[in-house]
Amino acid sequence: MVAVSAPASSAPPAAVPIRRIGPADLRISLRMGWDDFLAMRGDLLFVALIYPLVGLVTAFLALDGLPLHLFFPLAAGLSLMGPLVAVGFYELARRREAGLESGWSHFFDPLRSASFGSLLGIAIGMIALFGSWVYVAGAIHDAFMTNVPPPSVGAFLSRLFGTAEGWQMMIVGNLVGLAYAIVTLALTWVAMPMLVDRPTDSWTAISTSLRAMAANPMMAARWGLTVAVLLVLGSIPAFVGLAVVLPWLGYATWHLYTRVIDRDAWARA
Repeated sequence: MVAVSAPASSAPPAAVPIRRIGPADLRISLRMGWDDFLAMRGDLLFVALIYPLVGLVTAFLALDGLPLHLFFPLAAGLSLMGPLVAVGFYELARRREAGLESGWSHFFDPLRSASFGSLLGIAIGMIALFGSWVYVAGAIHDAFMTNVPPPSVGAFLSRLFGTAEGWQMMIVGNLVGLAYAIVTLALTWVAMPMLVDRPTDSWTAISTSLRAMAANPMMAARWGLTVAVLLVLGSIPAFVGLAVVLPWLGYATWHLYTRVIDRDAWARA
């Protein structure tokens, strides 16, 4: 699903060294990410990005431009785009860690980096993944409920919580959504900050991300659960908390990447 670019050389590159991490690494990453947030106030930029998006979704719903039953899949599916949105925060965290100037003018530096083509390839794949999730979520709704849009929010909620079909749809939909979240985590939790860190190709970045998850399955699962809980809390009420949560998670993900990848050994390889 995610677009990748094959390595230019036919000879396989040296494997990027991966460390095994523990719960302390997750806590340290979150703490360091919070320090970055306090120092750089990522909420100021993110407010400018998230609220127009939420406003557009709300406007579409108000104008019946989108079926009501797709609101939750759309809102939940935005988390699939989180690693893409967070690329700028990875760059700011990288620069601050290196003692470099980390003003907002550097937020879009990844768009001018040597890895831009690889980032673009993964971005296209993530957009396709998001689109397929919305399509699948709609198909699940139609399979368990009806393809006739509910006339009101009250009617939709009554059908959702008051019928066996509604509960079955929620169970299946959440399980499928979990599968999408796991795929997104596996493909991007190391790959995206790795592409920001130094020039490499998307094939190497994604394969390293998969190897990192295979080496740290419990910690990757715990990190994914932490991200999910914080995103849910940040979405209540009206997505206001996301102005804090998403920059914080972006910075923390960078620091987690630096603990998973042995960057010094990679540089010497």
